[in-house]
Amino acid sequence: MGNEKIRIGISVGDLNGIGLETVLKTFENNLIFDFCTPILFASAKVVNFQKKILKINVPINAIDHASNAVDNKFNVVNVWEEAVNVEFGKETKEAGEYAYKSLVAATEALRIEEVDVLVTAPINKNNIQSEEFKFPGHTEFLADAFNGDSLMFMVADDFRVGVVTGHVPVNKISEYITKELIRSKVAIINETLIKDFGIPKPKIAILGLNPHNGDKGVIGLEEEEVIKPVVKELFEEGNLVFGPYAADGFFGTDNYTNFDAILGMYHDQALIPFKTISFNQGINYTAGLVKIRTSPDHGTAYEIAGKGVADYKSFEQAVLNAIDIYKLRAEYNYLTRNVLQKQKTIDSRQKKSQKTV
Repeated sequence: MGNEKIRIGISVGDLNGIGLETVLKTFENNLIFDFCTPILFASAKVVNFQKKILKINVPINAIDHASNAVDNKFNVVNVWEEAVNVEFGKETKEAGEYAYKSLVAATEALRIEEVDVLVTAPINKNNIQSEEFKFPGHTEFLADAFNGDSLMFMVADDFRVGVVTGHVPVNKISEYITKELIRSKVAIINETLIKDFGIPKPKIAILGLNPHNGDKGVIGLEEEEVIKPVVKELFEEGNLVFGPYAADGFFGTDNYTNFDAILGMYHDQALIPFKTISFNQGINYTAGLVKIRTSPDHGTAYEIAGKGVADYKSFEQAVLNAIDIYKLRAEYNYLTRNVLQKQKTIDSRQKKSQKTV
């Protein structure tokens, strides 16, 4: 890619929430344009409206297509032309429809490589539901779009957590906990840490499902029958996988700092401690896909929408992390491609030598 700037595709999220505010605040700092070219998929009309209401000074470059984006400008692709009724703090069907339009356009641009990475502003998981969008969230939508086995991976510097079960009702969690699924998620984390975070031999902690790791079957059998056996198998296969650890004491004792990543069994088990420790500093990364997508670690925050008080740091971190991951993955692909090419050349020469002999 040389010295070309990384093209950041941005989906606008719910227009009645804080998403666009955090996007605009992120790019008020002109220094960020030294690292990337932002391309927001929305409309110039809605951006200018929110800029005026929120008193944010970010000059925009309105374009009809992502291919027309200009470096050192905040580019806005007009996905729609009509005026949209923004009602800050309210859950409306209209806001969900336009969040979906933006997401589809940004995802398509990512698929055909008009943008290099995707950063998504928060959606409302209820009002975006439709005949076209029947997913619990971004992670599942993107896994379907790119035919990948995805993992919600929360990242804050060296603190990284993933989950075996994502957006699953609590009363269904144990039904999903299988050796195969745990193996799959560990494999994604391991590959992600190597390719996207530059960690050659990742050390991964696995959490148990039940209180006190089930107390040897007294409080549940998942640890004895599923989790412990698969952790043992993975370790014996050469993976630095340890556990299971009882979740209640694992974070409070700072044990999490001894690992490159932690795999929890369900959403709140991993995300409550993550957000408690790293709120507004962490980001959500969709691991396991051929494309790179990040997002802030918060939701629409209707209660403060339109007031100009939203903290943009998590969205800014999502942008910066997307840039870092893109560069690390490109470097990994370059190095491994060269190694494979050299090995093919060596093998070819050896075969020719053997024939000559």
